[in-house]
Amino acid sequence: MILDRFKLENQVAIVTGAGRGIGRAIALAYAEAGADVVCAARTPADIEDTAEAVRQRGRRALPVPCDVLERNQLEHLVDATLKEFGKVDILVNNAGGFPPKPALRTSEKEFEGAFRFNVTTAFVLTRLTVPKMVETAGGGSVVNISSVAGREVSPGFVAYGTAKAALSYMTRELAQDFAPKVRVNAIAVGSIETDALATVLTDEIRAEMIRLTPMARLGEVEDIAACALYLASPAASYVTGEIYGVNGGLAALNMHMPRAFE
Repeated sequence: MILDRFKLENQVAIVTGAGRGIGRAIALAYAEAGADVVCAARTPADIEDTAEAVRQRGRRALPVPCDVLERNQLEHLVDATLKEFGKVDILVNNAGGFPPKPALRTSEKEFEGAFRFNVTTAFVLTRLTVPKMVETAGGGSVVNISSVAGREVSPGFVAYGTAKAALSYMTRELAQDFAPKVRVNAIAVGSIETDALATVLTDEIRAEMIRLTPMARLGEVEDIAACALYLASPAASYVTGEIYGVNGGLAALNMHMPRAFE
């Protein structure tokens, strides 16, 4: 059955940023597909809630408080996964972000911080995890959560867009390094209904974003989770080094930001 290729029976997945939004949706999708899930994020209450939802779907869950900016906590995340489950098959680098900000008001520290949060942390955790994937499971899959902002240019996104562009390019590079044992792919996410997006949405901004999106709606976290499931599953066993757009068909960003000298 072709649907069997989308199952993750008895696989073990680490998902960062799993307490809310896209990360939580991916964790639950993986559980429904048969995986045990390590739920990592900074807020213990959030990952405990996600872990309980995983258990309600009949799978094992391990909540691990983790700030991805702290290398020792990333090391602990991998060690805790191996101690609990004995292996790791899937890594989802979901934690990241940076708010829109004009270039001339973006400090050097903020620019470097956006890069570290979105790119360096994913590199470090991937570097820690991939050898263990090969050692304990014979191979595996890495899914990076990138953004349409790393593909299409716009005022106000110099830090975030540059970081996500680098994450997408790193995805392609690592796919070459790790083939054929470990596949590495990314999702270029569009405007998704999350708590983070809600902080900048007004009725007027929402209407404009929907108007500028070819699919005439904002995305749902399950849209991203469905793609993340495909990329992690045997259905995508011949796919690596790809950046899948799940963004409603955007060919330009759907949020207007002022130019520096308007």
